[in-house]
Amino acid sequence: MVASEAFPFSKTGGLADVASALPKALGRLGHDVTLITPRYRGIDAGPAVDTVRIEMAGRLWEATLHEVPLGPGARVLFLDCPPLYDRPGIYNQDNRDYDDNALRFAFLSAAAVDWQSRQADPVQVIHAHDWQAGLTPIYARRLPPAATIFTVHNLAYQGVFDKAWVPPLGLSWADFTVSGFEFYDRLSFLKAGVTASAVVTTVSPTYAEEVTRPEYGYGFEGVMQAAGPRLVGILNGIDADEWNPSSDAHLPAPYDAADLSGKVLAKRALLEAYGLPVDADALARPVIGMVSRMVDQKGLDLIAALANELPFLDATFTILGTGEPRYQEMWRGLSAWRPDRIGVHVGYDERRAHLIEAGADMFMMPSRYEPCGLNQMYSLRYGTVPVVRAVGGLVDTVRPYSPANGAGTGFLFSDYTPDAFRAALTAALTMFRENRKAWARLQKNGMRKDWSWDRSAAEYVKVYKRVMASRRGTPPRGPRHQKG
Repeated sequence: MVASEAFPFSKTGGLADVASALPKALGRLGHDVTLITPRYRGIDAGPAVDTVRIEMAGRLWEATLHEVPLGPGARVLFLDCPPLYDRPGIYNQDNRDYDDNALRFAFLSAAAVDWQSRQADPVQVIHAHDWQAGLTPIYARRLPPAATIFTVHNLAYQGVFDKAWVPPLGLSWADFTVSGFEFYDRLSFLKAGVTASAVVTTVSPTYAEEVTRPEYGYGFEGVMQAAGPRLVGILNGIDADEWNPSSDAHLPAPYDAADLSGKVLAKRALLEAYGLPVDADALARPVIGMVSRMVDQKGLDLIAALANELPFLDATFTILGTGEPRYQEMWRGLSAWRPDRIGVHVGYDERRAHLIEAGADMFMMPSRYEPCGLNQMYSLRYGTVPVVRAVGGLVDTVRPYSPANGAGTGFLFSDYTPDAFRAALTAALTMFRENRKAWARLQKNGMRKDWSWDRSAAEYVKVYKRVMASRRGTPPRGPRHQKG
């Protein structure tokens, strides 16, 4: 596997969670998985086990590979090249992308392909993630055959650069024009990955359908339509060990669907962490949590439209995240206005994230679009009822509450409007206040769902086997011999 970030070593979004959790789940299924990712500043990598040398952009680049185990059958190799990766940020600094990102991530792909080509036991599957690894299947064409899989985590990020990068990155103009990664006379790493891979996956079934439509395609809908039957949607899983209320070290007490008493203690700890009141009224009042990038994609413009109403709802808000300065300031302003009802932490804090998932009563996720989403699955597992927009992975994971039979796991709205979002939030708050028995049933419905990576990894294995058999014309070997 090739990915630009991997939790807990580096993270800006859900890609990092997938890049570490999927290899571990595949390892548990008996497969042999190596993830290659950059060694960014501050990563404490393991011993050096190999070296790669790649000529690119007019010079010879050398990097060492450091090995760290992820779990049985899975490991990570950190690509250590300080001139490219030892920087203050992963992709940018002071909200400005690094000018040489095309080189930095082309080198990641080229180094991964070079490493796998030298292994005594040939790699059978190369799985590249998002635009940063988009050139991997292009470079892999030059070496002994391996099935190439490419996963689109978020189509809005397309890795588009000036076409002047084509020769320096070791690509040909024929590749650019014929192989299909020219995008409006520029070079798109994402398009390279989509057009050159045997199978393209997205991170939920609904998102696989949405990306072929203009409202979600970000100009790429034609490219995704052309993928045809090569396009497959596989829902992400969650790390069921890391996100487990019965064993979460960040919580004051464990709990599960059979006994929710520990959730009350988590609520108290959450309010304390944000400096909010912890009296009887505060504990009885519903807490609405949010852990998110503060950008339009996550529905922050909808929230901004209701900003003057939020302080007057019968609820407490606990917010964690970072993003656009205007939204950070919006939340800070609301917190200053109602410091007894709105707690805000701009930045990321792992303990706070776990406390929000456990201590909040409901979790809001009004996304404009959501390829998969992980927080709604964390919320379900922790008995925190999601209030989400019915798009992408959200509609694949959250089932609408039905008053008729008590089925469902959350509250959904379809129209991307403040009114629709307000209605869903109001419905959730009304149930919490007026029907606690139904609320408890809703919590337990969600907690009993299986969102583990073992389920999702099994779906990826089916794709790997299908591609391997198609490429070689022979049945795939048993799992202990399948390398990815």
